[in-house]
Amino acid sequence: MKKSLLLMMMLAGGMSAAYAQDTIPDARRIQETVNYLASDKLKGRGTAEKGGRTASRFVARQFKKLGLKPANGNSYFQDFTFDRNAHKNISSRNVAAFLDNGAARTIIIGAHYDHLGTAGLFDGKYPIGQIHNGADDNASGVAGLLELARHYVKNAGKEPFNFLFIAFGGEELGLQGSRYYTAHPLMPLDKVHFMLNMDMIGRYSPERGIGIGGYGSAQEWPEVFKDVQQPGIKYFTDAAGKGASDHHNFYISKVPVLFFHTGGHDDYHKPTDDAPKLQAAAEAGILQLGIQLINKAMAYPVLHYAGE
Repeated sequence: MKKSLLLMMMLAGGMSAAYAQDTIPDARRIQETVNYLASDKLKGRGTAEKGGRTASRFVARQFKKLGLKPANGNSYFQDFTFDRNAHKNISSRNVAAFLDNGAARTIIIGAHYDHLGTAGLFDGKYPIGQIHNGADDNASGVAGLLELARHYVKNAGKEPFNFLFIAFGGEELGLQGSRYYTAHPLMPLDKVHFMLNMDMIGRYSPERGIGIGGYGSAQEWPEVFKDVQQPGIKYFTDAAGKGASDHHNFYISKVPVLFFHTGGHDDYHKPTDDAPKLQAAAEAGILQLGIQLINKAMAYPVLHYAGE
């Protein structure tokens, strides 16, 4: 039985309405997550800064609370180092959790948790010493990641795909977390159904709508998108699988991708990208749109990569 039908039956019959409600992306939880990740306490979640490590542990705790398994043996963390310009052996980590449905193939849902921090690794490009809280970029995406993890853990039924949820580190310094992951995958990349990346999904504009990239990365995407609508949310598609966020490394590794992004704004990469500016209710709607697309994509045993 399809999960959406089962959910409607539960609600119609008065069965566990509160349980069903708990699976729906929630604006209050989204705002709370962003409030914490974009607080001055975390000082912008900079790579190799204390706030970035604190953010990684926060995501791991949320995964554990949801009952997700560590994806890297007994650890939620995939540690790595990289060089950038004169900066050597910069430490970072991905945070990865697995929902094992006993399936042959896996859907990856990702978002980067790092931001600019106090800008010390950017060689003067941004004001050094100022906190760049990164509410939209990308606390909003991490909030979305946790909401989708909650949905697929708690929703009734068992999907025909496994799920791997990844919060990437080092994105702002050159997509380092996804680059490391695709070079050192925790499961074979040829068994990945597709990768959904969320980066800056918290500033929805009704005039623009949300852009969804990667539309050209799988032969089946046009059919998957057919008739998908979400009340109050307008969207448009972009064929490109390449881009300036973590889906890029999956796409060039021949994995179909989708990329959710609500667009640039005047606070981009500035200390003014703060939590009160988040459009949390709209983000919840965007995530419901994402659930529709994920569920429709699961009707296909395999998505056929269309790209490089």
